[in-house]
Amino acid sequence: MLVSSFGVGQTAAAPGQTVLVVPFENESKAPGLEWIGDSFPELLKERLDSPSLFVLPREDRLRAYDRLGIPIELRPSRPTIYRIAEQLDVDYIVLGQYNFDGRAFSVNAQLLDMRRTHLLPEMKETGPLPQLIDVQTGLAWDILHGIFPSAAANRDAYLRQAVPVRLDAFEHYIKGVIASAPEEQIQNFHEAVRLNPSYWVATLQLGKAYYRERQYEQATTWLAKIPESDPLSSEANFFLGLSAYYHGDLSKAESAFFEVADRLPLAGVYNDLGVVTDHRDKKAAIDCFQKAAAADPTEPDYHFNLAVEFYRSGDTTGAARQLRETLALRPDDIEAKSLLTMITSQPHGVVPASLKSPAERIRSNYEESTFRQLTLKIDAVAEQRLAKADPQTHARYHSDRGHQLLKQGFLLEAEREFREALTLNPSNGDAHSGLATVLESANKYVDARNEAESALRLRPSSEALLVLAKLDLRENKPEMANEEVDRALRMDPTNATAQGLKQTVAAKLAQEAQPLPNQ
Repeated sequence: MLVSSFGVGQTAAAPGQTVLVVPFENESKAPGLEWIGDSFPELLKERLDSPSLFVLPREDRLRAYDRLGIPIELRPSRPTIYRIAEQLDVDYIVLGQYNFDGRAFSVNAQLLDMRRTHLLPEMKETGPLPQLIDVQTGLAWDILHGIFPSAAANRDAYLRQAVPVRLDAFEHYIKGVIASAPEEQIQNFHEAVRLNPSYWVATLQLGKAYYRERQYEQATTWLAKIPESDPLSSEANFFLGLSAYYHGDLSKAESAFFEVADRLPLAGVYNDLGVVTDHRDKKAAIDCFQKAAAADPTEPDYHFNLAVEFYRSGDTTGAARQLRETLALRPDDIEAKSLLTMITSQPHGVVPASLKSPAERIRSNYEESTFRQLTLKIDAVAEQRLAKADPQTHARYHSDRGHQLLKQGFLLEAEREFREALTLNPSNGDAHSGLATVLESANKYVDARNEAESALRLRPSSEALLVLAKLDLRENKPEMANEEVDRALRMDPTNATAQGLKQTVAAKLAQEAQPLPNQ
């Protein structure tokens, strides 16, 4: 049985918060529990990460350690932790200790509010050692409740919805995370996945470990196992794309990078998609490099790659302009200087076909962490601004945000945005139709129908019509579903979901129209 104790009376925080969890201090004298300290940042990140709350990954924390000259194995003092948090510009730090007295495992933790510079009340969780993950999940709820007092889910419901993980698999995963030798990392991640085959974070780390060791075929095999529905799939596809690229499979690399770009507008992903697309479609490659340069105009490699692509397409004027941009950002770039000299030294800027261009530059750093933090800050500023706006405008923001999250596959977060929009403005048809889509995806068919019908009473909506069509098809009413799909297509003829559903409905109608066999 888990026992928790949590102080009350916290003030609500603005949405869009970043959190740094540092390894917990081991106050136990029992042997073999040292690894548990490093398990808290990993498990809490898994449990807490959402579009409105971002726990910094281990890589960000270690980079901050490196900048401050702190050894990885050192447990820094609180003043040093404060300096790290300032450098990382986080909203909260989670500090804690754990103990085991031979019978019970206990955790004491506190949130340090970096914006108000004070500690929130202590959080405590206790339980048997074999229930370590449940204890940590309970602590995750405490943290969520401390940051968002009015928004946290019911504790029991939160604990029930947590993805189960075997404790022995979790131990091997953490030992793989903190191992310094690549062989030890791979061995522990392998064992974690063997014990818990659907432990996707361990699968991701195993694939990344193989990638770092340049075992690209193995990396590709493991990274491809992570389902597209999992939040880790974007990072998995990024490293899958890199592994396939270095293994020489440009088609697989392009497909993987495209999956990431479709979800996250990361400059590095657009860049890499351009690199692997060049061999078959130079126009598409130019478009990718232009997106990369527009998303991050301060990165010289994106201008260089765009210059190379312009050069290969015969646009020496455009190539020269991008090379000058590159050199303004990185004056000692030898390749850029050489290519610019080659272009400008030719009569009329015409370069002989025999002169080869340099290779384009791939980006190997995954930038979701930076992007997520920036997005959270933007959302927080928008929420503060909209707090003084009229309810209709405020609701429209949450509805639009909900549809964005829905497109990215974050169903729970999208539902929260749609419900917030409807609290502000019950007459927002877009929020009703978006909520209907979420509820239909969650198999809550009665509630989905009610929301879709509410949306249609307010305004015509292809989204709501398609929800009703899916529900009617499920209830074996293909004629009604066909009428709803046709109405949706008249409103939005290019809607891919409607087009696919139209084919499904047509097949169902054709099946029912076939004459019965003679008896």
